[in-house]
Amino acid sequence: MRRRTGLTHAVVAAALLIGSWAAAGTLPASAQEAPAAADASAPASPALLDAMRRDLGLTRAEAEDRLAAERRATALAPTARKTAGSAYGGAWFDAQSGRLTVAVTPDAGATTVRNLRESGAAVRTVEHTEQQLDTAKSRLDRLDAPAGVASWAVDPAANTVVVNVVEDARTDNDVRAFVHKARAAGPVTVRTVADAPSTFAAGTVGGDPYYTGNVRCSIGFSVHGGFVTAGHCGGVGQQVRGWDGSYIGNFQGSSFPGNDYAWVNVGSGWWTVPVVLGWGTVPDQLVRGSAEAPVGASICRSGSTTRWHCGRVLAKNETVNYAQGAVHQMTKTSVCAEGGDSGGSFISGDQAQGVTSGGWGNCSSGGETWFQPVNEILNRYGLTLHTA
Repeated sequence: MRRRTGLTHAVVAAALLIGSWAAAGTLPASAQEAPAAADASAPASPALLDAMRRDLGLTRAEAEDRLAAERRATALAPTARKTAGSAYGGAWFDAQSGRLTVAVTPDAGATTVRNLRESGAAVRTVEHTEQQLDTAKSRLDRLDAPAGVASWAVDPAANTVVVNVVEDARTDNDVRAFVHKARAAGPVTVRTVADAPSTFAAGTVGGDPYYTGNVRCSIGFSVHGGFVTAGHCGGVGQQVRGWDGSYIGNFQGSSFPGNDYAWVNVGSGWWTVPVVLGWGTVPDQLVRGSAEAPVGASICRSGSTTRWHCGRVLAKNETVNYAQGAVHQMTKTSVCAEGGDSGGSFISGDQAQGVTSGGWGNCSSGGETWFQPVNEILNRYGLTLHTA
């Protein structure tokens, strides 16, 4: 893409709320190739370590150890799922032990448990399989949720489907009716959250954004021929302008609600590069793959409004109930965001994870943010992630 005078970085930003370091993506489904695996020997950038120190309270050495442990857990997760077979109850990264924890039901058998432990995983016995929990969540997805219900997702560590209710709406009749139906669908736990989620698009302001009409969003991840971003930032055919006001391209595909993803073609003097911008605060970050980080892993993002922030992966396959309608298969994080960050990228180490969709709170008092997994976007549109 075009370069800004006086800056040496390329502009790679993505739509909707949050920008990120991790331009993510996978090969299209038709290629039938697995996402690039995390390189356990790849050094962490100083910018990533600084952000983890600031947002996670880790020393540089602790951050390096954490990233190395998360790379091992990410690589182990697919094998662990296969080993557990029909007894698989989910998995998550445990920061205290630095290991992947795998849940299995009692019928897993001694051999399965032993094989999991020998592979390096910790093992926990649970009542419900992941398939049972996913089935229960699917039943909730078919319900019409009121505004007071923020989201719902499978929590593998709790071995239940967690329904998040806005604290001030706990006694609302429609919320209580939804919770009653949810409990009938399967193992469900109700928790309260401070506020309802919303998307993070913003009015036009300065920075390194892209614009659709009077809406500003952040570019996500470069793909061959364009970039991926959030669907709520624009509809198919809508024109996109860059930070300098020049024409970039048009939305070639967009889905929101139900999903929250889109892709934009790039031309007219703009080009794609496998980096996520540091916005002059940290060095630009290279994107090397899109191996999916487990629940509990650290994750960071950058956006055109709030720049670099880090946190943890809190849940996967969560349904988020925005005012515009529910969005499915989202990943929840403890990372903050604000208006204008929408569409930006999330990264774990040097592995792309997804594009920012929405959340609640801000980067002064804190909050939570959801992203749409990048591999799903790439497979949906048959795109190929641009990697270093």
